[in-house]
Amino acid sequence: MPSWDAYREAARARGSLAFELYVVLSIPAATQEDLKANLPDHLAYQNRLEAEGLLAFAGPLSDETGAEMHGMGLIVYRAQSFDHARDLAVNDPMHRSGARTYTLRKWMVNEGQISLTAQLSAQSVSLR
Repeated sequence: MPSWDAYREAARARGSLAFELYVVLSIPAATQEDLKANLPDHLAYQNRLEAEGLLAFAGPLSDETGAEMHGMGLIVYRAQSFDHARDLAVNDPMHRSGARTYTLRKWMVNEGQISLTAQLSAQSVSLR
């Protein structure tokens, strides 16, 4: 396999976006009570990162059937570097407390579409 940087340059050369984000898979590592106890601080941290433009997306994942809450979560950062993304993940109160563990990966976004609709008079925004 090529290096990450070589692959990114090859992707750009063929016309792909090659936009880099950082993805955290957050996995429960403690009791439900521990998770609930850390939730307010975790959400405040996520809100702060969102306001600073560092949080792209975050939310829970289902189980493999899509029918049940599993407890795992996915966080996508707009960080300056892998080390910066690691610092963001480490400082999440869920991870810092040990209520959750995580894995961190770079994510190269090459294809896809996002649609945003803002209806001003209805004060409504939808994302698809």
